[in-house]
Amino acid sequence: MSTKSPSASAPGLGGRLAYIAFWLIGSLPLRWLHRLGGWLGGRQRGRAWHITLRNLEMCFPELDDAQRRALAEETMRESGRSMLEAFRIWTRPRRALQWIREVEGGELLVQARAQGRGVLVLAPHLGAWELLNLYLAGTGPGAVLYRPPSSAAVEAAIVRSRGALGMDLIRADKQAPRTLIRRLAAGDLIGILPDQQPKIGEGVFAPFFGVEALTMTLAPRIAQRCVAVFGCAERLPGSAGFRIRFVPAPEGLYEEDPVRATAAMNATIEAMVRRAPAQYAWTYKRFSRRPPGEAPRYGANTRRRRNA
Repeated sequence: MSTKSPSASAPGLGGRLAYIAFWLIGSLPLRWLHRLGGWLGGRQRGRAWHITLRNLEMCFPELDDAQRRALAEETMRESGRSMLEAFRIWTRPRRALQWIREVEGGELLVQARAQGRGVLVLAPHLGAWELLNLYLAGTGPGAVLYRPPSSAAVEAAIVRSRGALGMDLIRADKQAPRTLIRRLAAGDLIGILPDQQPKIGEGVFAPFFGVEALTMTLAPRIAQRCVAVFGCAERLPGSAGFRIRFVPAPEGLYEEDPVRATAAMNATIEAMVRRAPAQYAWTYKRFSRRPPGEAPRYGANTRRRRNA
């Protein structure tokens, strides 16, 4: 059973106009989308740029300043590519599937599905996670957990895209864990973005690139009831398309100790990110919540501006 917000089903005139803009931009070839998105992203030097630099300072201390800056610049370009390619994914989901050129580790998903116990796909913010969702929709019944964005237009586009090929949506609210468990018990597939920073009380601190990060315990708890795999959609060089990639879940994910389970989950995500570090969402303040007594990790240049 899918869950849609009123804003997602009736976004209003502004939302409809925004969707038309998404549709028009999404009509461009992938190479053009990536060229324009890379140019737009590469020009960014505001809050997202400073967050990216700070994240890379914490997570890649082995790099010198010039190397980190080069990685930050490529990250911003990849972020722009991700934004514009999403317009095609959201408005033309079936055509967007044609961008997939290869699938690595697909047998892991097939084997997990064959067990009939329900499958948990943990998909970090790496590459084109919206495209991965479309691919998963073609493998059988499933649903994805989502946190509604602030924009009604964006939410409407996401809901429409994710539901177009049969994938249901589950809002990340208090009822979500019960709904997820029920769907898994029925043998369905569930997709979760495991690297979103949870609220205090809904996670534990575990290392991520050597930095303590508040990490959701929901995914490891659910994994104890099903078969889990990790997945992503990596952007191929030269706008050649995408590689869907699945990797097995580590044994530690199934640990009852939440700290050890989340540490194993973060270690797997880190290994995936290191294969294509610029394609990760470093513009997100992953380390904003700190253990008691620890100083903040982000400075004033990473804060949102408030209107006077």
